[in-house]
Amino acid sequence: MDCVYITTPLYYVNAEPHLGSAYTMIITDTLARYCRANGRETFYLTGTDEHGDKIAQAAAQAGMDPKLFTDQISTAFRAAWDDCGFAYDHFIRTTDHYHVRYVQELLTKVYEAGDIYFDRYGGLYCFGCERFYTEKELVGGKCPDHLVEPQLIEEDNYFFRMGKYQERLLRHLVEHPDFIRPEGFKNEVVAMLREPIGDLCISRPKSRLTWGIELPFDQGYVTYVWFDALINYVSALKHKGEDFFQKFWPEAQHFIGKDIVKPHGVFWPTMLMAAGLPLYKHLNVHGFWTVEGQKMSKSLGNTISPLEMKKKIGMDAFRYFLLREGVFGQDADFRQDSLTARYNADLANNLGNLVSRVLAMQQKYFDGVVQPLGPTWAPEDEELRNKFVSAEKELARHMAELQFHRALESVWGAIDHANRYVVQTSPFTLFKDADKRPRVGEVLHHLLEAIRTASRLLAPFLPDTVKELRSLLALNEADAAYRAPWGRCFAPGHKVDGPKVLFPRIEAPANE
Repeated sequence: MDCVYITTPLYYVNAEPHLGSAYTMIITDTLARYCRANGRETFYLTGTDEHGDKIAQAAAQAGMDPKLFTDQISTAFRAAWDDCGFAYDHFIRTTDHYHVRYVQELLTKVYEAGDIYFDRYGGLYCFGCERFYTEKELVGGKCPDHLVEPQLIEEDNYFFRMGKYQERLLRHLVEHPDFIRPEGFKNEVVAMLREPIGDLCISRPKSRLTWGIELPFDQGYVTYVWFDALINYVSALKHKGEDFFQKFWPEAQHFIGKDIVKPHGVFWPTMLMAAGLPLYKHLNVHGFWTVEGQKMSKSLGNTISPLEMKKKIGMDAFRYFLLREGVFGQDADFRQDSLTARYNADLANNLGNLVSRVLAMQQKYFDGVVQPLGPTWAPEDEELRNKFVSAEKELARHMAELQFHRALESVWGAIDHANRYVVQTSPFTLFKDADKRPRVGEVLHHLLEAIRTASRLLAPFLPDTVKELRSLLALNEADAAYRAPWGRCFAPGHKVDGPKVLFPRIEAPANE
């Protein structure tokens, strides 16, 4: 069976879930649901990164032992994702015993192969990033992410011969041009590899950091957080067994934000090469979200909580806005007026109004009982069906390209046509003529088919809404009829429910 392995980055437990991490979860959850719906065996991984300086500092500030601190915060993180309804298959923690064990096994393998050595090193270290920077990488002498001057640190450490695999990785990128997507980020990594990348410091002395995975060949050191965290993508599969790993790893699809391209695009593949493991299939990189044109920050008070958005407008509406408004691989801006406009136009007026008026007419004219279709269909009926057939094909093409916004546009184009079909066929006028009531029954039957098909296509994007739609149509996802061809779903006597407001309009404040 065709399979796919979808991963998110591991989220640091020193901060609560926010718009950026929620976006990564929403796109991966949507893709996982889409793959499952289309018969692909899917393994979807997420989790938390729990070692390193930042976590140790956060635990100290909270007056807690690091393990107890990470237990508490990781549990809260997982609860938040569960409340958001994300259908991941496995949640990994870098403090999990099986992960710790596998990291040490891999370190031992690379060390014994001669690709890890001991040396003294002096460099500019950013504690926020937990990495050394070169002068060239700094912006105005400061870390580009944290805008602080890194500290000069000189100490003995262990190093991974990353530069040994530089040319091999560069060749792989040339031979597999879609290894990193979109292309701009691949070009960014290629540019890095055109210059000497040097070797990677993979340890921290316990004299300044004890919270980490101990090096198996030197108890005086712990593992650099990236050499620990990146390995989760393999340890999670190995934990399920070697056959599981062999099955899913060749189809690995990593999803990350653009700020961690270098660790995933350079560190990780060279680590895999050194360990004798095949490379992942794709690294998929998305852009950043700003809020009202500004970078998110606690000091500005403009962070967006996914659970707060769920309370305000519902999780599906939040998902829809991010998927429809954002273009994968590009930066996007979260604006309240854009959210309100998109919600009212697309969800309340377009989809919501279609469902409401079709079910209202079905209830009013036929007491909810679906009427039979005739042996031949009118041209406008055929056109309606063809619009949804085309939408499904377009959706598949766009999903293969990770163009979630285009996929939704395809479905909404068909929903738009269904609303025009209501006006074109005018069932509310036809019903006044008793002789034309069978035609009204046919029109509404086709519209119910449109809603059913829309619900099937939108299931990966709007899972909660689709459950409501299936309930209103009195259909079960497990029933073969739910996926039947157009016109063969609703058996004689099938009865649907009355109308329901799926998306109440958001009214702007009076002063606006």
